[in-house]
Amino acid sequence: MKESRVLALAGVFQALSLVRELAREGDCDPEAMGASLASVFKLESASAADVFGGNRGVRRGLRVLVEQVEGNDRDLPLFHMLINVMKLERSLAAHPDINRQLGEGLTGMQRQLQHFPLTHPTIIARLADLYSTNLSGLKPRITVVGNPLYLRQPVQAQRVRALLLAAVRAAVLWRQLGGRRRHLLFRSKREVMIARGMLTGVALRG
Repeated sequence: MKESRVLALAGVFQALSLVRELAREGDCDPEAMGASLASVFKLESASAADVFGGNRGVRRGLRVLVEQVEGNDRDLPLFHMLINVMKLERSLAAHPDINRQLGEGLTGMQRQLQHFPLTHPTIIARLADLYSTNLSGLKPRITVVGNPLYLRQPVQAQRVRALLLAAVRAAVLWRQLGGRRRHLLFRSKREVMIARGMLTGVALRG
């Protein structure tokens, strides 16, 4: 259960680190983005690993988790987004009607997934729309800090919203597995040890 919870937390870190990369540089790791977006559609999965396509699917998130919790150079805007995503997950939990609408929207996209890859603009635009329609009205609103040149571009804004939806999905899973915000403050070293072990396992398996 602890490993599953760390995987879910790594999923949040991964999606938000990709948001930060898009906001700063205008592009992001396509493989990590694909894994994060795929997790949004795994509504019925046997394990946390299955949600992300195995530990390898969130190796970037595991690295970011270790760096940001253990390192001396924390990305404060990323942590601010992390805390707000956790709060947004709580707001979503209080609105079962919105949860249902999100689920119906994602289920309705299954036919599109047969014709387009996960990172296709059509899929990203639809995910961004699901985020805007269902989550933008809840509190808190997630503020993304970055280069306005990128953030003003409609295509980039859609990618950001799609990844924020992935971050919320991972936060929902983290909560379902027993994650609590206080764990981020008082048990983070334990999470880092588990994340390091997972990263080692991914590296050994190539």
